[in-house]
Amino acid sequence: MTHALVWLRRDLRLDDQPALRAALEAGHVPLLLYIHAPQEEGAWAPGAASNAWLHHSLQALGDALRARGSELLLRRGDSEQVLQEVIVQSGAQAVYWTRKYEPATQPRDARIKRRLREQGLQCESYNGALLFEPWALATQQGSPYRVFTPFWRAALAQWQAPARWDAPDRLPTPAAVPGDALADLDLLPSPRWDEPFWRHWQPGEAGARSMLEAFTEGALRGYREQRDLPDRTGTSRLSPHLHFGEIAPWRVSATLAAERNAGNAADTDAFVRQLGWREFAYHLLHHFPRTPRHNMDARFDRFPWATLSRTERVAWQRGRTGIPIVDAGMRELWATGYMHNRVRMIVASLLVKHLRAHWRVGARWFWNTLVDADLANNTLGWQWVAGSGADAAPYFRVFNPVAQARRFDPHARYIARWVPELASLPPKQRFAPWEHPGALAMHAPDYPSQPIVDLAQGRSQALAAYARMRGA
Repeated sequence: MTHALVWLRRDLRLDDQPALRAALEAGHVPLLLYIHAPQEEGAWAPGAASNAWLHHSLQALGDALRARGSELLLRRGDSEQVLQEVIVQSGAQAVYWTRKYEPATQPRDARIKRRLREQGLQCESYNGALLFEPWALATQQGSPYRVFTPFWRAALAQWQAPARWDAPDRLPTPAAVPGDALADLDLLPSPRWDEPFWRHWQPGEAGARSMLEAFTEGALRGYREQRDLPDRTGTSRLSPHLHFGEIAPWRVSATLAAERNAGNAADTDAFVRQLGWREFAYHLLHHFPRTPRHNMDARFDRFPWATLSRTERVAWQRGRTGIPIVDAGMRELWATGYMHNRVRMIVASLLVKHLRAHWRVGARWFWNTLVDADLANNTLGWQWVAGSGADAAPYFRVFNPVAQARRFDPHARYIARWVPELASLPPKQRFAPWEHPGALAMHAPDYPSQPIVDLAQGRSQALAAYARMRGA
């Protein structure tokens, strides 16, 4: 039998794996290859938390392949050069992969495909990551969508999700080809500050399936109301699994569709809408590839961003701002590689509005510390909060973190969990402890006695800066 390379990237699964399926249906022995080439990601090489997840995901995939009689081949280096070497070493006659959509890698993939075909190899790429590829939807004028609601309306009108596909229990054993050890990819940090993460996560396809099952059996019912409440498990927590391609979005949507009933229809639809935001983020990244570093709304090029002092930056990063809901979110991030989505908006708003730091400062920190760091979602989220993006929060929307905490963490349980020095305060005092200096000094003397910024003053200064920008 002839061999085909299945070039893995962020599609680290076997089920619903279109490149693997194509190789098998063509009668080839699939040789699954992962090439570690962070230098080809441009300015957005994976961050430390992402690399730690990747290590465990590759380990899980290798174990799954060995259980099926196959192997995962790991290599480092230039992607095209490694592909050429492995083609020679294995005698492969075809190369298959699923597409990536980042601005740095799309031209590389197109070049590799063209050259492999010129050599006479069969070379095909497939959609393995999205419900709708970024170029599949356009306005009636043929332009890309810039607002979510009409984008999602058009998407739902064209909904044709692929059928689920389960990989066979046994796979043909590929030819032996020399590779690198997983440890040689140097993905884990030193020292191992990531170790607490894995009390909360199981990277890999099995972990993704377990997370989806737990969600459908638990938090799905009530999702619409509870997804904004950070003190409970009210969300799916599938984002890192989706980012690394450990589960296909159409399997998620199909699973939810199978469970949909009169009791959970509104919750199911609300969750699928969140999948739609992920699709919209990739639509924007494809059509506006400069947005990871540049404002989509060019007016914001004139905005008077402030320069944070090192003290201010570290206080925000490490959860020492003196604003408990913000500090809770940043500490959750540090401890788990994750932050509840509502809290992400709160901590981002404080940074880019009250402190007026450029949104790129926050985007880069999230990129390095989130296990679900995703260029499309990260870009959309930060530009949304800043007001500089396509479908952005209005420039005058400045979240009050105390009001947000009282609304979405009404019993201050989330604050108490992640800022434990405040847990002995009465719940009502945890939201703005500087208003209760005696209690704060008694129960949490090491916690900041004042917030990093006066919230009313920071808001008014931000609004004044926005007004000057708009009037310029």
